[in-house]
Parts: sequence; C-alpha cells; structure tokens
Amino acid sequence: MNDTLKTWVQQSTNIVFFGGAGVSTESGIPDFRSADGLYAQKYAYPPEVMLSRSFFDHKPEVFFEFYRDKLLHEQVKPNTAHLALARLEESGKLRAVITQNIDGLHQMAGSKNVVELHGSVHRNFCMKCKKAHGVEEIKTSGIPLCLCGGTIKPDVVLFEEPLRNELMDDAVRYISQAEVLIIGGTSLSVYPAAGLVDYYRGDKLVLINNGETSRDVMANLLIRGSIGAALGGL
Repeated sequence: MNDTLKTWVQQSTNIVFFGGAGVSTESGIPDFRSADGLYAQKYAYPPEVMLSRSFFDHKPEVFFEFYRDKLLHEQVKPNTAHLALARLEESGKLRAVITQNIDGLHQMAGSKNVVELHGSVHRNFCMKCKKAHGVEEIKTSGIPLCLCGGTIKPDVVLFEEPLRNELMDDAVRYISQAEVLIIGGTSLSVYPAAGLVDYYRGDKLVLINNGETSRDVMANLLIRGSIGAALGGL
C-alpha cells in the first residue's frame, strides 16, 4: 500500500471517491476500453451503438439481447475495493462514492451514499405508465412489457441521453468540498462525467488506474495498478 495515501486517509474525514468501470473489473465485469473489454469484442454493431437511445428505440430486440448478455451480471460480488470504500464510509471518513458504473456493487458492499451518474441495472420503469419494475422482468426473452403494454426500460443512461442534473449537482458539490479526492478505474475520457475532476479545489488528488489518463498531470499522487490492492488495506 502507498504510505502517502494511507496517511492522507488517516488524517481526513472528507474523502470522496469517483470511480469507473475499472472498479468492477476485479469482480469479473468487463469494461469498455481495455484489451479484453467490450470494444475489443466483435458484434454486428459497435457496443456504443447498441447501447444508444436511438438503437433502443429502433432495434429494441437486439438492444435487449446485448443488454442481457453483457450488462446483467447476476453472479458477481463486490471486490476488495468496494468493501474498502464501504468501510471508509462507515468509519466516517468517506463522504460519498460517485460512480459511472451501473452494477450496484457499491451498495451490495455496504456503501450508503452512492451517486450513480449512469443509473442502475437494478432499477427499471415502464415508459408508458412509469411503474417501477425489478430486474427479474428484464431477464425474460424479447422486449419486456409492462401489464399496461408499455416497454420496460432499464434506468440506465444510454449513449445520446443526458445525465440527470440533480446527480451531477450532487457530484459537483461533493467533489468541490472534498479534502481528498480519490479517482479510480476510469480513463476520464467520457464526458460530462470526466469533467467533474475540474471542480476539485484541494491538493490531495489521487489517481489510481492501470493505464494512463488524460488527467495524470493533475494528480498529487499517481498509483499504477490494482484498485483493490491500493485500497484494500485502508
């Protein structure tokens, strides 16, 4: 474990964590951009096309086939990083987890204050009557339909859809007030979420990632490698 990170965490009660797909890869969920991620796999359409709102509207059968196959991960469990962040929150050190992930693993690990910028696969709603539906109703074959006849849509932000303003506002508030900001498992290349780092005003910015990010030069502490290894002993 990095001694500087450990010291900063021990001395702070205002830590915010901002994470991306790399946080969940250690649980077995593939990311998009790594060598074995979704972008490297071969499909009839690129993943970002199949996960777009226009594709959902015009080819819902193909959308749901891909969605069930690649975004629903029933057997996955929280990993060392998820559990470490939950412990930090319980101890009063971590104010919030801001995540781009939709898998719900932070909550499964015990985190309470989670800002899910891109929604969650565990929430679904009827586009016609707005009734809430569980994930079980999404897992059926074909296009999932509500009793009213409306299509059930996962409560996730698709490509071409805007992020919810209130969630962005929450994220900006937490990051701008944070003493220690830990960013992990994200390439910081997907906007507007990647721009959140610009709201940080402190001098303890920690970047944990296997590869380079566009904001490495901004980091006060740069850690290459596993997020679980970096956070596990905190």
